Amino acid sequence: MRLVDSHCHLDDAQFDADREQAIERALAAGVARMLAIGTGSGPPDLEAGIRLAERYDFVFATIGVHPHDAAKSTVETMARLRELAAHAKVLAIGEIGLDYHYDFSPRDVQRSVFEQQLEIAAGAGKPIVIHTREAWPDTMDLLRRHWRGVGIMHCFTGDEAQAREALDLGFHLSFGGVLTFPKAENVRQAARITPPDRLLVETDCPYLAPVPHRGKRNEPAFLVDTVVRLAEVRACAAEEIADLTTQNFERLMAVAR
Repeated sequence: MRLVDSHCHLDDAQFDADREQAIERALAAGVARMLAIGTGSGPPDLEAGIRLAERYDFVFATIGVHPHDAAKSTVETMARLRELAAHAKVLAIGEIGLDYHYDFSPRDVQRSVFEQQLEIAAGAGKPIVIHTREAWPDTMDLLRRHWRGVGIMHCFTGDEAQAREALDLGFHLSFGGVLTFPKAENVRQAARITPPDRLLVETDCPYLAPVPHRGKRNEPAFLVDTVVRLAEVRACAAEEIADLTTQNFERLMAVAR
């Protein structure tokens, strides 16, 4: 199988001791491309993903301010994001959005920073990678009002109705380890109804390791377990899921094969 991990945090400190080995394990498992999410620890450092992408040919990057870090954003932050959006290995703006679970940044600030980044993505002609937690209505409202492009609903954990809502706006749905959790039938139903050309897979590592690795540090090699479970859910071969999701990523991100 040839796979793409469409969302991984390889810059995370949990990989400091064995990052190179984790990447080698991913390649051995068939994960041929990885999208390093560049939100890192937040502003002023905006190049966490780029540093990895410049080191490895098969790693690409995003840039963006996570909603947790929205309060750290300044005028200079947005100016720098506009500059970095032109980097050859930056494929998307993200992960951006709203998180009302932790409220690490005030909600009005989160919304403002989200809107500003939607504007940057539109200006750069880049897809967006959305993080939304306990903020679905506001997230969808802002997207309807301020976004006309394409993007990814990262680590989709919503139900069928929410899936259809996102699909109607033109988004791809990316499924990770949660899909394998015993109680996540709503996520599996969302995966069943997702059109083949809108399907993506991810690890969101080091978080949310799939069964049978649940509770451990997640890593890109574990993407195989999610793909196998997704194939069961959609009653097809794992190779078919691998082919579909790889082609979808390459088309969405305009990456040459």
